[in-house]
Amino acid sequence: MLQAEQVEELICLVSVLDRTTLIRQFSEFPARFPVDFTPAFLEKLPLDRVRHLFLALCLQCQHLPALEADAVAA
Repeated sequence: MLQAEQVEELICLVSVLDRTTLIRQFSEFPARFPVDFTPAFLEKLPLDRVRHLFLALCLQCQHLPALEADAVAA
């Protein structure tokens, strides 16, 4: 289970990701179940909704994504 500090870090991290990075993360995410959001579907959603879905996926899997420093939008 993620610790409170890890959850807070995850929320802060996801809140600044751009759409391109999020879509790539969905396709590479090591989930224990099928994640079948297509890039076309994710492109149509508001960015905040995509971030919410990715955060939910991370919390469900109890997984902190490994992101490169340049993947975070300024």
